[in-house]
Amino acid sequence: MAYSLEVVKRARARLAQAKEDRESENRQHLTEAYARVPRIREIDMELRRTMATAAQAAFLQGSDGRELLEQVRIQNLELQQERAILARENFEEGFLDESPICDNCGGSGYVGSNMCECLRELCRQEQKKEISILSGSKDSFSQFRLDYYPDRIDPQIGASPRVIMERNFQNCRRYALTFTPNSGNLLFVGGTGLGKTYLSACIARAVADRGYSVVYETANHLFGKLEQAKFNSTEETRREAEKFNTCDLLIIDDLGTEMPGQFVTAALYSLLNDRILAGKPMVISTNLNVDEMSRRYSPQIASRLHGGFQRLTFVGEDIRILKNRGL
Repeated sequence: MAYSLEVVKRARARLAQAKEDRESENRQHLTEAYARVPRIREIDMELRRTMATAAQAAFLQGSDGRELLEQVRIQNLELQQERAILARENFEEGFLDESPICDNCGGSGYVGSNMCECLRELCRQEQKKEISILSGSKDSFSQFRLDYYPDRIDPQIGASPRVIMERNFQNCRRYALTFTPNSGNLLFVGGTGLGKTYLSACIARAVADRGYSVVYETANHLFGKLEQAKFNSTEETRREAEKFNTCDLLIIDDLGTEMPGQFVTAALYSLLNDRILAGKPMVISTNLNVDEMSRRYSPQIASRLHGGFQRLTFVGEDIRILKNRGL
């Protein structure tokens, strides 16, 4: 699960700050304990001396070394027991507990070369925060309202918009809750204000919450970042563009609202082709139909979008207008 460098950087900064805060708190508690119970300072000094004695005993040969190590072990245990009693009698539970911020990695964020779960959780949080900012909302599947969609049969589509949208909702929810790197692609097609952006954001948050790396971008921002990486190449712009190919799930909202041009067509073709060949899932929403996509981009792009994606058609009335009416 490849998180972007920016997400990992922010997560590592949070972990480092948490580690520093924990160590600072431990130092403050120890200073207070020494002031209130001087015997604890004496015990800690004696424990350090026993450790030095144990190190010396390790170099001794035969029974002398073993006897000295045993004496040190007994003395060390007695000192630790005395310290525990003093801590229990004079301070609240855990006051002198100097355990690290994470028992597995000690606060480094890694166990060997593998990312520790503590850092992975912070990455998930940072990614969900980023998705909320980009999508402009914190909507979830539980808040999706089917009552905005008419339940009367539309003669043009042969079913009620509510039935169709309930099916779309269930497909989106199932996709998000069972997502794997082999989940395939979704294409949301339909007019404005029908819930495409809402369900895209719901998928993004649910998939990110399951630990996968998700990049959510509007088409306008995405092509802007790709253009910067090509014509104003820096390490930062290259990283921004690279995440579109490396993330577990790429979500492009409002395809067709960006300024058209040769660069956009070439960049979209390359992005679609690269991710389809790599088997990396995408969710794309658009107001364009097949013919409009073919005219705006190219027949090859239209073919990939409609041949390599599961198409969900959004129908009904503009929900924004309904909300403005107070419905």
